[in-house]
Amino acid sequence: MTDPGHPGTRAIHAWLLLLPALLLLVAFTHYPAVQTLIDSFHSTPKGSRPAEWVGLENYQVMVDDPVFWTAVRNNLWFASATIPCSIGLALLMALWVNERIAGRAFLRMAYFTPTVLPMIAVANIWLFFYTPQYGLLEKFTSLLGMPSVNWLGNPHTALGAVTVVAIWKEAGFFMIFYLAALQTLNPSLREAAAIEGASRWQFFRRVQWPLLMPTTLFVLINAFINAFRMVDHLFVLTRGGPNNASTLLLYHLYEVGFSFWDTAYAAAITVVLLVVLAGIALIQFFVLDRRVHYK
Repeated sequence: MTDPGHPGTRAIHAWLLLLPALLLLVAFTHYPAVQTLIDSFHSTPKGSRPAEWVGLENYQVMVDDPVFWTAVRNNLWFASATIPCSIGLALLMALWVNERIAGRAFLRMAYFTPTVLPMIAVANIWLFFYTPQYGLLEKFTSLLGMPSVNWLGNPHTALGAVTVVAIWKEAGFFMIFYLAALQTLNPSLREAAAIEGASRWQFFRRVQWPLLMPTTLFVLINAFINAFRMVDHLFVLTRGGPNNASTLLLYHLYEVGFSFWDTAYAAAITVVLLVVLAGIALIQFFVLDRRVHYK
C-alpha cells in the first residue's frame, strides 16, 4: 500500500486537489488569452472564407483608427478621475463610519447599497437623474435658475456624467476594505496618540495612513482594473455618444467585435488592453509594494 506520509504521495494529493481549479483556469483564462493573441495575427473569417495570417495588419489598423485613440483618451480621463475620487471618497466614508456616531449602521448600509445593485439598475436610476426637462437633476437646477443642460447628450458633459456614476458605484465597495482595515488597528494606538497630544489629522497622517497602505495598494489595483473594464452602464446611459464623446476602450472593443463582427481587430484591441493592465499591475506590485509598510 502507498504510504500516505510519503512526500510523493502528498504531492500527488496536492495536485489532485488543485486539478479542478487548474482545469477551469486553463479553460476559461489561459486558453482564451492565447487564442486571442493568435487571432489578432489573422484576418476575420467570413462565411466560407477561413481566417488568413495577416501579421501586424490588425495592429496597424488599430494605430490608424481615430475612434480607438478617442476611446484611449476618454479612458485615460475616466481613469484619472474615477481612481483618486473613488478611493479618496471611500477612505473618508470609512473613517467617518468607523467612529462612534449616531446611525452608524444605517450610514454603512447606505454607503454600501450602490455596490450590491446591478450596474444596469444603477444606470437606469442615474438616467432618470440626467433626463432633460423632467429629470431630478433638471428639477434641482431649474429651482436655482440655471439653464437646461442635456448632460448625456452634450459632448462636453457626457463623459463627466458617466464618471460620476462610476464613482458613486465604486466608492462604497472600496469603503468596505478600508473599514475592515481600520477595525483591525490596535485601539491603543489612538490612546497613545491622544496622550501625546496628536490631533486627528496628525494621527491619521502618521499612524493610520501608513498602516492602511497594504489596503490602499489592493484597492488601487482594483480601481485601475475597473477603470478599464467599465462598459455595462454605457449601454443604458450614452452608448458611447454623442459622437464617441463617452466611448471607452471596452465599449469600443464590444462594438468592433459584436456590432461590426470584426473579431480579428477586436482580438488585437484585447491584446493591447491586457498588456496595459498587466503592466500596470506589475508596476504596482513590484514598485509600489516596496513602499508599503505591513507592520
